[in-house]
Amino acid sequence: MSMAVKKTSEPFEFTKKNREWANGQIKKYPAGKQASAVMPLLTRAQEQNGGWLSVPAIEHIAELLEMPYIRAYEVASFYTMYNLSSVGTHVIEICTTTPCWLRGSDDIVAAAKDELGIGFGETTADGEITLLEVECAGACVNAPVCAIHHSYFEDLTPDAMRQLIRDLKAGKDLKPGPQIDRHTSAPVGGPTTLQDEGAV
Repeated sequence: MSMAVKKTSEPFEFTKKNREWANGQIKKYPAGKQASAVMPLLTRAQEQNGGWLSVPAIEHIAELLEMPYIRAYEVASFYTMYNLSSVGTHVIEICTTTPCWLRGSDDIVAAAKDELGIGFGETTADGEITLLEVECAGACVNAPVCAIHHSYFEDLTPDAMRQLIRDLKAGKDLKPGPQIDRHTSAPVGGPTTLQDEGAV
């Protein structure tokens, strides 16, 4: 999220299990290069902290890695995968980069905002769903795309986006991947070449 980190007085420290995991990550790097573990540690801290990184959480990671707080904050504030303010139980991230935009992400965004009654960077009144805009999700061939709980939902239409939100609210299982008749990232309509048995 592209916003200033939300301050909190709540202390943060890794659980014993997460601290052991973090030590294992740090050991992957040579002495003096432990700051290279900043991204996985920030990710684990965000998971432990209810989906976002508070100042104490970032400070804890910086201390573990013996790096200045500002260097850890620079990483946390650069990548949209890190949330610098509290989020809902569910986070919907919609990609609006050029390939998704060319395939109709504006309509997907409008459908999501209308269905949820909120804008980007906001959370529904019940605290359940946060809507975020992200840069390139890396699934351009299946654009437009959104991510929910680390799963991608691709080839979206406004109706498909609305249905995803309704199913999420209802606690139903969501089906990741293409939301049209497409096998993973194969061409729409299926393969058109090398269909004969024994084709090389």
